[in-house]
Amino acid sequence: MARRNSSIMNGALEEITALEYILMGDLLDLLEEADGDAGAWKWISEVLDTLLKTMPREFELQDEGGYLEEVLEEHPNWQGQVRNLYKERCALLVNLSDLRNRMQDSIPLRQMRQIASELRHELRDWITSYIAHQRHERRIFQDAFNNDIGAAD
Repeated sequence: MARRNSSIMNGALEEITALEYILMGDLLDLLEEADGDAGAWKWISEVLDTLLKTMPREFELQDEGGYLEEVLEEHPNWQGQVRNLYKERCALLVNLSDLRNRMQDSIPLRQMRQIASELRHELRDWITSYIAHQRHERRIFQDAFNNDIGAAD
């Protein structure tokens, strides 16, 4: 039964990850169009709302059994790196929520035009940071299990 639940969780995690990948691409496209276009900012808002709903579920699934627990079982001395990644992940979610709130606060188009460039830049930076975070998670996981591979005696 545990194995079945694990495969269901992995499937759900894969679906969420795929959705996030699509949303990030859409967000980048929308940011290109978003200069003074209220319609584009409406869609950006929708994408951010969806990300803010899916990311906590993704994190919940990743944390099932402990965040990067497999890595820590192999290399307990990597606890500091894993803790830093966990904090970074939490900060990324808070930052996205803050950006979404700032955008909501400036919804009248006049105000939106004043901060559109700033928000566009910050959202692109956030996407870059999130992608870097995901790469770091994958790299630490791969390193944990590729470290033992070497020449046999």
